[in-house]
Amino acid sequence: MTHKWNYQPITPEQAEISHELAKEIGISPILSGLLVVRGITTAEESHKFFRPQLHDLHDPFLLKDMNVAVGRLNRAMGRKERILVYGDYDVDGTTAVALVYKFIQQFYSNIDYYIPDRYNEGYGVSIQGVDYAADTGVSLVIVLDCGIKAVEEIQYAREKGIDFIICDHHVPDDVLPPAVAILNAKRADNTYPYEHLSGCGVGFKFMQAFAQSNNIDFFHLIPLLDLVAVSIASDIVPIMGENRILAYHGLKQLNSNPSVGLKAIIDICGLTGKELSVSDIVFRIGPRINASGRIQNGKEAVALLVEKDLSVALEKARQINQYNETRKDLDKSMTDEANSIVEELGGLADRRSIVLYNEEWHKGVIGIVASRLTEVYYRPAVVLTRTGDMATGSARSVAGFDVYKAIEHCRDLLENFGGHTYAAGLSMKVENVPVFMERFEEFVAQNIKPEQTSAIIDIHAEIDFRDITHKFYCDLKKFNPFGPDNPKPVFCTRNVYDYGTSKVVGRDQEHIKLELVDNKSNNIMNGIAFGQSSHVRLIKSKHSFDICYTIEENVYKKGDVQLQIEDIKPN
Repeated sequence: MTHKWNYQPITPEQAEISHELAKEIGISPILSGLLVVRGITTAEESHKFFRPQLHDLHDPFLLKDMNVAVGRLNRAMGRKERILVYGDYDVDGTTAVALVYKFIQQFYSNIDYYIPDRYNEGYGVSIQGVDYAADTGVSLVIVLDCGIKAVEEIQYAREKGIDFIICDHHVPDDVLPPAVAILNAKRADNTYPYEHLSGCGVGFKFMQAFAQSNNIDFFHLIPLLDLVAVSIASDIVPIMGENRILAYHGLKQLNSNPSVGLKAIIDICGLTGKELSVSDIVFRIGPRINASGRIQNGKEAVALLVEKDLSVALEKARQINQYNETRKDLDKSMTDEANSIVEELGGLADRRSIVLYNEEWHKGVIGIVASRLTEVYYRPAVVLTRTGDMATGSARSVAGFDVYKAIEHCRDLLENFGGHTYAAGLSMKVENVPVFMERFEEFVAQNIKPEQTSAIIDIHAEIDFRDITHKFYCDLKKFNPFGPDNPKPVFCTRNVYDYGTSKVVGRDQEHIKLELVDNKSNNIMNGIAFGQSSHVRLIKSKHSFDICYTIEENVYKKGDVQLQIEDIKPN
């Protein structure tokens, strides 16, 4: 794969601010430049970024309808009404349900939870779910990470005497459901200062407001932050602003005292004793929670997340781990099939999107396959399968392109759709699939930028090896947790040479273990280039070359750093 390197140096104005900021807070001007690009220009903002504080969380009552929501919940508890906590079957939804259920259950026992079946009910609030609520005597449903488009379903619930409080973060339509309260910072009449909360994050704000209204100390909410961190990392929402505070303290909780259910997953993943990061959640913890809803039912994930007995939790975690193994097998076979179809299509170079339909594909894995296609072909991708007489699917996007808008452009062909910038779900009549393919491609072709359909590595700063000191690395670590809007910095160093000891490693000799020098210092830098053994001839040629990389801790030599090489180019 040939990557384009995109490096845009900071402007002279930014450089001036960066220089002053570096002196004021005592860090390298390279790192202060990274702060300025993130919109952090003062010492006070820097301290808040490096040391996020829970007291800087926004007042939850700034969310539209929060007073109404808290009042309705308090009234339900006062009247001993039966409450149902209802959520989506993905990581964000199941962590949200677990969080709200666990917190309320400390003070109130007439409460239940519900996760719709992906295959029998589909996404969001279902008629079947409303019927379950009615049959079990529920009069208040708190719905999390979905519900913002469930106009008909919530009207049906109202007719049965069931009230809904919606806690969602997906983009609403012009017509909102007839719920008692709708907590969603993406509402057109939003009054909240931060609109990028995860679904679980909205649930947390609801519980924060409930606690305030009942004089419950904030201290009691802190144990729930590990669930919020898992949701933020897994749902790929920005890790800046309020999400940064929640993720920072949620990771602290996950590392110091995780809930029993998450502790069991950490153990099953082989992560016990390791300092957990966002990437551990994204690649290890999140997929296992997700696998429950993909292969069986998301209710099993909630049962694990609310479990109090570690031995029982470990048994549940082993079962979910097995679902994940099944998911991986399905993922591989379907991705191989999808790649074969794309290669046989022809004309890919002229297309700006990929839309595939196969009625035999497993509904629980199509979102993952769509992600794989965007990673390989750098195109927004929609993968569809058949459910009854409907084609249902998942869409994923490339950096900077809003796939939700592309789907919304085709809304007259759809029965249902929802989501956000980088991920969405949709359903349509099977006969509409060919027209949808054409219209979706047409919209993408007109709106996507050429650079969004090629392999690009964004370089955040050009540095020399002499810049990489122990203090530099310690200050760089303070940028954690990394994620959207706060990416892990990728550095570039030009004119580097093999020290003479670099070698190919790995079972199939696919990686390169590097020892490098540049011509501006005597530093010998260790590095690893995964899957890049094709560059070894260039490295051994005794000519200089350029590298781009992230800076990581050497797991075998604590305190030492190594470069994780993203790409290598001839000088």
